[in-house]
Amino acid sequence: MPLHYGRVPPWLANRMTALGTAIVEAIVISEGVTGFLSRLSDPFWFQAFGAVLGMDWHSSGITTSVMGALKRGLAPQAKELGLAVCGGRGRHSRNTPLELLQVAERTGLDGDALVRASKLVAKVDNTAVQDGYALYLHTFVVTDEGQWVVVQQGMHGAARDARRYHWKSDGITSFVEAPHTGMVGPNMGKIVNLTDKRAALARQATLSLTDENPDRILGLFCSIASKRCLTMPRHHDVRPTDVFLKRLLGVLCLANKGGVSDFEDLLLTKGLGPRTMQALALVAEVVCGAPSRFDDPARFAFAHGGKDGHPHPVPLNVYDNTIHALRHSLDRARIGDYEKMAAFQRLDRQARALERLATGPTLERIIDDEWQNSPDRGGMTVFGPVTQKKRNGGADKRAPKAAKQLRLFA
Repeated sequence: MPLHYGRVPPWLANRMTALGTAIVEAIVISEGVTGFLSRLSDPFWFQAFGAVLGMDWHSSGITTSVMGALKRGLAPQAKELGLAVCGGRGRHSRNTPLELLQVAERTGLDGDALVRASKLVAKVDNTAVQDGYALYLHTFVVTDEGQWVVVQQGMHGAARDARRYHWKSDGITSFVEAPHTGMVGPNMGKIVNLTDKRAALARQATLSLTDENPDRILGLFCSIASKRCLTMPRHHDVRPTDVFLKRLLGVLCLANKGGVSDFEDLLLTKGLGPRTMQALALVAEVVCGAPSRFDDPARFAFAHGGKDGHPHPVPLNVYDNTIHALRHSLDRARIGDYEKMAAFQRLDRQARALERLATGPTLERIIDDEWQNSPDRGGMTVFGPVTQKKRNGGADKRAPKAAKQLRLFA
């Protein structure tokens, strides 16, 4: 992921906390805390999650901002959800052991074992995997039952990019042999990766060499393991090669063609117009979608845009309506009324069904349409409110809007 500097503005950070927390609650209601941990450990889902929250869809900032938002939002509900987020970026990462011991005191878990796991994970990605990336973020998410996921990120100053590492306690038989659930980053060629399964002899030899000349260790190089790897492009704009357009058109058709007739209860939610329905359909996929659905995380930026205006400004009115709709559904679920939550699952299923039939405008036209409507939707970027109805270069106002170009074929 390209390194991006700067801070997330408060108007977005607060909304990320609210929506991110609501999404986690929705997943916990439908799949339990283990279901959330499984999603969090998937680098593709994580990238889509950050995009649907309105962060830059491909930058290194997604990791720090998303984990920061979850730590703020989930802290007040730690006991209710049975979930705690420890650690963070920079100096906050050094607080992880103390925070884990506090969780252990509250839950009765083995605090020393959690601290040891945290330190081992950091040591492995900083030492056993020597890929040029220095860790600067370490977050440890743990349940009251002792299951955990670690998300940490390293920086490569010379390459000006970052790499993210995902771990999940379930399934780990060894901290030093193929322990990761995934990594985000380019293949850097020949590196020292002592966690590769093929490096078992190298690890044994390393132990035997501790009393010998360290120069011999230089002969134990091995190439990085072959894994499902997510590499984010250098370009900031969203291009057709970044998005499975048929999937996006399915969402747009669902929102603009009234194909939600069986969601009456959901549709009665205040502020739920076509554009909010589009955002909710993408949020529903983050909550309910299968792992294979997140190979194009850029698509999820079409829920709430991005703070730098890529693919379009953040529509604050839509964002707030999305938070309201999801929060209302969660409040109903707490008193035993799961109909609104079930509606999100149906929303995801119908969007997937429509994408097989939908045709429509190009990605460029969809983006231009978002920019034209941005001022009316409370469009905002880090540079301030959007007042012009077209982006640089402009959209041809004589062309029909993208929503009117959508068609369904039986």
